[in-house]
Order: sequence, then structure tokens, then C-alpha cells
Amino acid sequence: MSLEQRSQHCKPEEGLEAQEAALGLVGAQAPATEGQEAAASSSTLVEVTLGEVPAAGSPSPPQGPQGASTFPTTRREPSTSPDLESMFLAALSRKVAELVHFLLLKCQAGELVTKAEMLECVIPDCMYFFPVIFRKASDSLQLIFGIDVMEINPTCNLYILVTCLGLSYDGLLGDDQIMPKTGLLILVLDMIATEGNCAPEEKIWKELSAMEVFDGREHSVFAEPRKLLTQDLVQENYPEYRQLRGSDSACYEFLWGPRALLETSYMKVLQHMLSTSGGRHISYLSLHELALRQGEE
Repeated sequence: MSLEQRSQHCKPEEGLEAQEAALGLVGAQAPATEGQEAAASSSTLVEVTLGEVPAAGSPSPPQGPQGASTFPTTRREPSTSPDLESMFLAALSRKVAELVHFLLLKCQAGELVTKAEMLECVIPDCMYFFPVIFRKASDSLQLIFGIDVMEINPTCNLYILVTCLGLSYDGLLGDDQIMPKTGLLILVLDMIATEGNCAPEEKIWKELSAMEVFDGREHSVFAEPRKLLTQDLVQENYPEYRQLRGSDSACYEFLWGPRALLETSYMKVLQHMLSTSGGRHISYLSLHELALRQGEE
């Protein structure tokens, strides 16, 4: 069955294990208590606090066929059961992962998507929580996969999925791959920029290891990170990979390549990271200095 057919048949459950593992890239995992084992791969990016649930006084959550809500209903009160809250967060995180998977299928198929489709195919039984689930899924797509969910028609809530920063590379190499690789590319470009456009390979891998991306270890999203970083992306002319000058050992460094300089800029990449992940402690002063270096204001 083609991706288009899979998307139309609304089967977001396929491949969710990889999606949930991918979502674990960002932030620290919650303690693996017994009540949270079902959401072991949830991160701070996809966890939803009770404060994000529609406030009291809003319309009640939709009821299922037997009159029971899909999610445990909780209120932010001292008497709230920890187990009930854990179940709620686990269920919500699962729905975020399902929506991410569904949107990735749409992205690879090059299809537009509507809010109505998302509700019908992924979360028909929890419409009440759609704003929270949609925002968390959009954040995950942007930071992990380098995909922006952009609304192009507010009247009918029509969305298009595009690579962040206008980059033309998405890393999709075959019909059976639904994992865009742009997220790693943006992270690496950001690291190089913050190092003054010349980052030692050792430092790149050290930064990536904090996100569970390791040299020589296969990854659920990025497959073989070393091959992707030192071969695939280099062949696409996004980073340059060269032996460290003045070094007798086999030490290498990364620089921005010509395609990265053509399609984006230091300023855009650093601002993107500031908006999506706190900027990894990048100061606005450094942004200004980099902007001046590139002749921007």
C-alpha cells in the first residue's frame, strides 16, 4: 500500500514505536514510575501539564460511545491522584505521537492536511484536547524533524508541511522512509555557527550525544548518524568536513557548506533554535555579531 493510501486509510499506529523513541530526543525523560511505563518515551516536549488542559468552565470533553471520556478527567487540585495524572499524561503523549506519525505521512506524500482530517483520523474521541495535542505535535515536528506546520487557509484550517528555514533538503531517500532528516541538519548548522563557523567533530558528537545521537550507533530517526553527517549531508553541500588544520592526527572539523550559505543564514538558524529550544544559551549579542559578519542588520 502506498503512503498516500496509508494516509487516507488513517493508520497512524504503524511505526509509532519509532515515533515515540524520536520524541524522546528532546528534554529529560520523566521518572519511570509504574504508572508512567506506558509513556516511557515521553519528553518534556510532549508531556502536557494539567495547566494546559482547557480551563474549568469550558465545554466538557466529548464522551465516547459508552458515555465515558477517552482521557481521565482531572482538575488541578491537591487531591488529584498521581496515578490518574500519570495515566492522563501517558494517554495524551500517545496521541501526540500518533499525530506526529500521521503528519509525517502527509509530509512525505506532499499532501495538504486539514484540521478535520486530523480529528477524524487521529483524535476523533478527544476533540476537546486538540489544541494541546496539535501544538505539541507541531513543536516535535519542528525541533526533531525540521518540519514546519504552516496554516495556509484559516477559514477551513488547511495546513501545509514544509522544511524549516526554506531548506530544500529533507533527507527522505525512499518510499519506505517517513523520517525527515532536516532536524539534525539544522542542529549541526547551529552548532557550527555558535563555534564561529568552524566546529571540531569531537564537539559535534559530544553535543549530539546529549540527545541520544551517537557516533557508530543506529538511530530510530537518523539511521546511521555518522554516514548521514559525514557523507550524505556533505555530498549535499550543507556542511564541509575536512581534516583539522595543523593536526597530525585524524582530527576533523565541520564548516558551513555553500548550499547552506545559499539557502539560509547564521541569523536565521540561530533565531530558529532560540524559538524552538531555548537557543542552547545563545545570546542576542552573538546573534547580532553573526548578523554583522554576514552583512545583515
